[in-house]
Amino acid sequence: MDSMAGYQLPEELAALRDLVGKIIREEIVPIEGKIDPDAPEIPEDDYWRIARKTQAAGMWCMGAPKEYGGGGLGTFQMTVLTEEMAQHRMGLYNPGAGVFGRTPPPVIWAGTPEQKERYAGGTIKNAWYTFFAITEPSGGSDPAGAIQCRAVRQGDSYVLNGTKIFISHAHEAEWGVVFARTDPKAGRQGVTCFIIKKGQPGFTARPIRTIRTSAIPNEVAFEDCVVPIEQRLGEEGQGLNLCLDLLARLRFPYSACNVGVGVAALRMAIEHAKRRSTFGELLARRQAIQWMLADSEVELRAARWLTWDGAWKADRKEDFRTEASIAKLYSSEVLGRVIDRAVQIHGGYGVSKELPLERWYREARVRRIGEGPSEVHRMVIARTLLR
Repeated sequence: MDSMAGYQLPEELAALRDLVGKIIREEIVPIEGKIDPDAPEIPEDDYWRIARKTQAAGMWCMGAPKEYGGGGLGTFQMTVLTEEMAQHRMGLYNPGAGVFGRTPPPVIWAGTPEQKERYAGGTIKNAWYTFFAITEPSGGSDPAGAIQCRAVRQGDSYVLNGTKIFISHAHEAEWGVVFARTDPKAGRQGVTCFIIKKGQPGFTARPIRTIRTSAIPNEVAFEDCVVPIEQRLGEEGQGLNLCLDLLARLRFPYSACNVGVGVAALRMAIEHAKRRSTFGELLARRQAIQWMLADSEVELRAARWLTWDGAWKADRKEDFRTEASIAKLYSSEVLGRVIDRAVQIHGGYGVSKELPLERWYREARVRRIGEGPSEVHRMVIARTLLR
């Protein structure tokens, strides 16, 4: 869709979006059809074969700054592109199967020039996996109050002790960031961000099995983990200030991913309804099926508009935090309903591994928890209304 409510996508962005969609349909989907339907990644050889093409076309890490090898695109542009990147079997947790680059945690852009060059630049150049560790067993929706992982200053280093939970890619990442409490009495001003390197003594990661098949989460433990001051990101006590707005901004591509998979599921449902007959009548002619399709289309359009609206505000440097919560809340719940209808329309095939629907169905359930559960986002929205 090129326009909504009178807004027309810039011609260059529309063309780039169409090219992304072409790569997904012609390169990624055929590979996924030949491998284990629960595979978290496409084969390494295929990955680099396609990645070299996107690199040559200037489509690599398009949301990262140009000076570090990225494309320099804004939040709105990446939101539009992510909807296309998500429309394949692995799309909910690996949009574009990573062939458009693996971008580093955005808090790294608050680092020193040396940190940005070494860690962000290295990630963009080598497609490293990274991780972002903030959630703890005591709770993830209230980072200011829930963080118990401690970092104690000892000379020119900090000693970290504590546990993080549900940290994607931590077992395979070259580096990542962790948020630890440096001042127990300072509340949100007592949390500091640190860079953790692969193999750093005292740092371990244990994969946790869930209903997800991509971006495997981990329990991450720090046991007397010595972190040099050169690996502190930003100033002491400013960790949460670095990340909260950046995390809110990322909810727009996250929401676009929900919309994209919903679009793919609806497209499959429409095609099936036009082919499948029961009791001598095409499913497409049955009112019950027509209404399912209509409801899905209406909800997806609304989710897309809410996501675009918030991403546009973020790029204009307006306050977008409420819009981020609205987009994430609505798109994740719409995704679950759209996939559920698509499964129902497909009948037994909908829950078979012959099609991507059953995987999307499982992974969509997590989307109502990840990036903040629906209840917390409702609380944020209500707080704004009542302010």
